[in-house]
Amino acid sequence: MQMARKIILVLVLTVLVLSSWLQFLDAPATKLVNEGFKRALVSFGTARALNAAISAVQGTEVAVQPMGVGVTFTPGQLLDPVNDLVENFSSLMMAACIAFGIQKFLISIGSNWFISFVLTVAAIGWACFYLRQQQPFRWLSGLLVILLMIRFAIPVITIGTDLLFKKYLNAEYNANQQAISQASSQVKAFKSSATVKVEDKSWWARAKDSAQAIVSESKEAFNFEAHVQKLKQTTENWTEHIINLIVIFLLQTLVIPVLLIWVLYAIVRGAFLKF
Repeated sequence: MQMARKIILVLVLTVLVLSSWLQFLDAPATKLVNEGFKRALVSFGTARALNAAISAVQGTEVAVQPMGVGVTFTPGQLLDPVNDLVENFSSLMMAACIAFGIQKFLISIGSNWFISFVLTVAAIGWACFYLRQQQPFRWLSGLLVILLMIRFAIPVITIGTDLLFKKYLNAEYNANQQAISQASSQVKAFKSSATVKVEDKSWWARAKDSAQAIVSESKEAFNFEAHVQKLKQTTENWTEHIINLIVIFLLQTLVIPVLLIWVLYAIVRGAFLKF
């Protein structure tokens, strides 16, 4: 059993060394990193567009006097809390873009021929000690584990994270991203509606209106107030979608990679460092 374990471990190490030169994991991992970077970039652009639209409508005031009673709406204030969240979301998306860029850079470093060369030398030295039933030097085993992590950790984690993302998170991402993408147009539509109301409710126009027009104005004022309430409900939906996107990107760029790298390190360390 012990000899069989040794043979299997040496064969696994041989496959890993050959794989380090073949680089068959690097191209798919780089492609997946680029896809993740594009998703983060799209979300970042959406957040910036929404932030610009909200900033434009903030401070909007609509003054009407239905039936001679002054009513002033400040619907832009409803957008203050969600605008703060959008700004934080934008910063997080920028951080996600940077995280994907770092992943791509680490893949490039790990695929360098020098890493494969040093890994090959360390693996041969470690295997010689191991097959002769001698305890490999502690530093040699540690170096082998570090080199294996440098060479394979990021590509393996990238592919594993993407598999989990596509299975459990992709549908959620698409639904929430689509909802947020429509938010800017909704804000712009509200601003246009508010502008029209201000023009229609000027004091000169009201002075010329008949009693029937004043009654109609009153109805429109109540309709506009209902429109404001609808906007409030819509912003609550935006908040939910933004938080969902934040959770998705945190899982993809931080939580899942950290868990996978911990599992991978435990496996490699248990195989080549503990005897």
